[in-house]
Amino acid sequence: MAEQPLLTPFHSDKLNLKNRVVMAPMTRSRADNPGHVPNDLMVEYYSQRATAGLIISEGVFVSPEAVGYINVPGLYTDEQVAGWRNVTEAVHGLGGQIFAQIWHVGRMSHPDLLHGNKPLSASAINPHSQVYTPEGFKQTEEPAAMTVAQIKQTVADFVKAAQNALAAGFDGVEIHSSNGYLFHQFFNGTSNHRTDEYGGSIENRARLLFEVLDAMKAAGIDLGKVGARLNPSLDGLFGMTLDAETIPTFDYIIKRLNEYGLAYLHLSEPFTDVSQNKFAEPHIAKRYRPLYHGTLIINGGFDQEKGNKVIADGDADLVAYGTHFIANPDLVARFAQHVPLAQGDKNTYYVPGAHGYTDYPAATK
Repeated sequence: MAEQPLLTPFHSDKLNLKNRVVMAPMTRSRADNPGHVPNDLMVEYYSQRATAGLIISEGVFVSPEAVGYINVPGLYTDEQVAGWRNVTEAVHGLGGQIFAQIWHVGRMSHPDLLHGNKPLSASAINPHSQVYTPEGFKQTEEPAAMTVAQIKQTVADFVKAAQNALAAGFDGVEIHSSNGYLFHQFFNGTSNHRTDEYGGSIENRARLLFEVLDAMKAAGIDLGKVGARLNPSLDGLFGMTLDAETIPTFDYIIKRLNEYGLAYLHLSEPFTDVSQNKFAEPHIAKRYRPLYHGTLIINGGFDQEKGNKVIADGDADLVAYGTHFIANPDLVARFAQHVPLAQGDKNTYYVPGAHGYTDYPAATK
């Protein structure tokens, strides 16, 4: 049987991975303690999945102001760094590699999660979505448009979170500039109505991401240990709407990222059918593989066959799997042995405890 592209090693000047199967970042809400500190259950969860070529952690909040979900761990206190060190040491002990996805949700939060303060965003535009709070789902409220000082503080928060991640033993960080959260809110003309240097033109709306990268470099962080995640054709989620400048904005961002020497660029195929949307790009990997000259990870609805094909076709270097890794901690072995995949229980995706988290068994064959 011909070797599966997914199961071949990957080598670049930034990454050396044992296979091309990436565990995608997934919120699992198990840090159910007052300090939002990674716990022993999380050590076990990530350890079980260390056969992935690369693990990208769940989104990790860079500051108390970045919070938008309950029971999600942070990377802004010494206790959180120590908790994550337990995770990274366990993964490394099993021969795995792990990046931390660092995150600010922007307007996708609620005052109940922010000590009564308004969420922060590019502009004061309510996404008209729901947020899960300690009292259950609540409607989002109008956020506060960030001041320039708050933007600069957020840049500093991302730099500090990256430094904390490396101190905790992560192999690198992924900037969560995707899926309708803070960076995406700046990129998108429907959520960014600013008239200063962070709004208006494509260059201005993309400025925040490049300021973070420049600040990381200035702080001595090796950008070869930094990745970025983007979702160019996101439509309808968290108030995001495509317009005539959406794809040109991502074309600009992705071309410019070639100048930064990142570990990788992580792209998502459309979450919904955008074939009838004139502002969307329905084939993300095919569009951006020629534009981006570094390592490209693609995510979104891939199974084993499609994952092998996208690599064989040269449209991506690595494939990130999300929900398949929930119920299949041994996903790589199942691919190797062509074992059918187990299905996860959606009712346990975001609840505390081991059930539906660390109790999925490995396959027997």
